Amino acid sequence: MEVVAARNLVKEFNGLRAVNGISFSVRRQECFGILGPNGAGKTSTVRMVFNFSPITAGELKVLGLDVTRQARQIKARLGIVPQENNLDPDLRVLQNLLVYASFFNIPEREARNRALAQLEFFGLSEKKDAKIDQLSGGMKRRLTIARALINNPEIVILDEPTTGLDPQARHTVWQRLRQLRGRGVTLIMTTHYLEEAAQLCDRLIIMDHGDILDEGAPDFLVDKHIGAEVLEVGQGAAAADTLLKQFSNQIRGHLVVGDNLVLYPLNGRELLSRLQELPRQFDHYLLRPATLEDVFLKLTGRGLAE
Repeated sequence: MEVVAARNLVKEFNGLRAVNGISFSVRRQECFGILGPNGAGKTSTVRMVFNFSPITAGELKVLGLDVTRQARQIKARLGIVPQENNLDPDLRVLQNLLVYASFFNIPEREARNRALAQLEFFGLSEKKDAKIDQLSGGMKRRLTIARALINNPEIVILDEPTTGLDPQARHTVWQRLRQLRGRGVTLIMTTHYLEEAAQLCDRLIIMDHGDILDEGAPDFLVDKHIGAEVLEVGQGAAAADTLLKQFSNQIRGHLVVGDNLVLYPLNGRELLSRLQELPRQFDHYLLRPATLEDVFLKLTGRGLAE
């Protein structure tokens, strides 16, 4: 079942298009990713989904409801995790959850039970009486996600959920998100972290300049556009024409990135061996697995982190 359906969705700010007539759908109980660099339109897209920003044109339905007419009903069934941790520093950890629960008219006893359960789930029970400024960055992020779950939402929208976290904290958040998906919660996530998208997303769309460039499962997109491996030839751009002609039957594509030549080999080890046998030696060779960044670089000519 589609829990989000967008058709020809447009978002404009002062006549400038941030989202350019895109169409996509999100299925129940999946983790759906929106991947792209800053300015790609991903945040503008999710803000329309959770009714923070009105659509300019097109059609958008969330849980079967029209965002232009049924925003209040939609918001009651969503959980939102913004880019920045906007926890109330004047309230302690448990109080942050209880006050937020009051916005949904959850009875006090029920709210407390839910809040304590979320703190336990996110490993924050011992911090329930702590001040917000006593928490680490990873703890604040987990508390922000816990707060988004206090109303038992059917969909949780996470905008750059692990930006600024160290690797250990990031993996902790990933673990909790996998558990949420296992409980049947639908996750919609924007990110520019490649590993995050590959680890968590069942499907994703790749956006740039307000357009969807492609969509599918991470592994599918890598295989479709790149293949299994990438061979980087340092300072190989100057010899690109010669190399591409000589090894045309051993590659499925290529890209020139600055002074380097990036090849998409059919057999990486065999091609590496052939290159190393040439009289001309290049600055370096790097044979590695293909990633989503290779896909985005091929489609747009720039990296995801830009």
